[in-house]
Amino acid sequence: MDRRSLIKNAGIAGVLAAGVAPAVHAQEAVRWRLASSFPKSLDTIFGSAEKLSETVKALSGGKFEISVHPAGELMPAFGVVDALQADTIDMAQSAAYYFTGKDPIFAFSCAVPFGLTTLQMAAWKDHGNGRKLLDAFFEKYNFRTSSAGNTTTQMGGWYRKEIKTPADLKGLKMRLGGGVFGEAMAKLGVVAQNMPAGDVYQALEKGTLDAAEFVGPYDDEKLGFNKVAPYYYYPGWWEGSADLEFFVNLKKYNALSAQNKAILDTAMRVASQDMTSKYMAFNPQALKRLVANKTQLKAFPKAVMDAGFKASMEVFAEHEAKSPEFKKIHQDMRAFQRDQILWNRFSEFPFNQYMAGVKI
Repeated sequence: MDRRSLIKNAGIAGVLAAGVAPAVHAQEAVRWRLASSFPKSLDTIFGSAEKLSETVKALSGGKFEISVHPAGELMPAFGVVDALQADTIDMAQSAAYYFTGKDPIFAFSCAVPFGLTTLQMAAWKDHGNGRKLLDAFFEKYNFRTSSAGNTTTQMGGWYRKEIKTPADLKGLKMRLGGGVFGEAMAKLGVVAQNMPAGDVYQALEKGTLDAAEFVGPYDDEKLGFNKVAPYYYYPGWWEGSADLEFFVNLKKYNALSAQNKAILDTAMRVASQDMTSKYMAFNPQALKRLVANKTQLKAFPKAVMDAGFKASMEVFAEHEAKSPEFKKIHQDMRAFQRDQILWNRFSEFPFNQYMAGVKI
């Protein structure tokens, strides 16, 4: 007897008795909600969540769907971790360093000053100890992580005045992404402001902010920062890369079938790769447009970089003294970074250095 005949003739009680229920249950629809910390206008970042949703639906034949909601629709941009802990959402898309007010360890999952580059971060998380150490920490907040895409090495932000020496940073009211970077900048006299991307333009325009850093040319151009702050500095020493992430509710993830777990895991990887490659493709053209529109592109003076490095190392040492877990994760990351820097001396760095000096 085939399954349809069995169901028709036996009814639900007979189906359960015959042991067919698990196969029927596997076909039940799954509907999740994802809350993002970013606005729809950032098509690169928010687009990663949309790519995830599209891929999950396609791979599951419509049996598993995830609705995506921009910042402010379901909750404030920075409310997603509390919502995951309360089981009110199934997953989120955010930058972990927004939540260092809960614990500075959050920063390692996104970016720390003088930290890992894009490829190094992926390698540390996927094939070093990074993901294992961080997800063990995130268990107490009821989520696990997967990359939503990396913005790559970021710019150093927009300023209403030139930054010639470390003294020019003193008293500067600056929008910062969060994390231990804010503490390092505070040592340099910067007054850190952590606010959603959508609020920054107006604050710069009104003069309630003197400077702001967000991501890089493509997103910064969309947000219009060049219209209200003329000086654009590089590099963003606080974000050698920034790994944005999907935070997945642990209870909800564990309740998924093995098939749906595989679908979700695969879709997150597809979305992550899509976002990272978009930044690599879109940033060069956006930077050309910004410069053509009279943006003043400037490198941070070495004295500013050195001051930032010194302040950052002081902050790391202070947190290590207070938290063995912070120390364990930080030291593991730095050990991995040292090997990566050694390898880069003989691989990407000399190759890129040579290519920058020849005509192609």
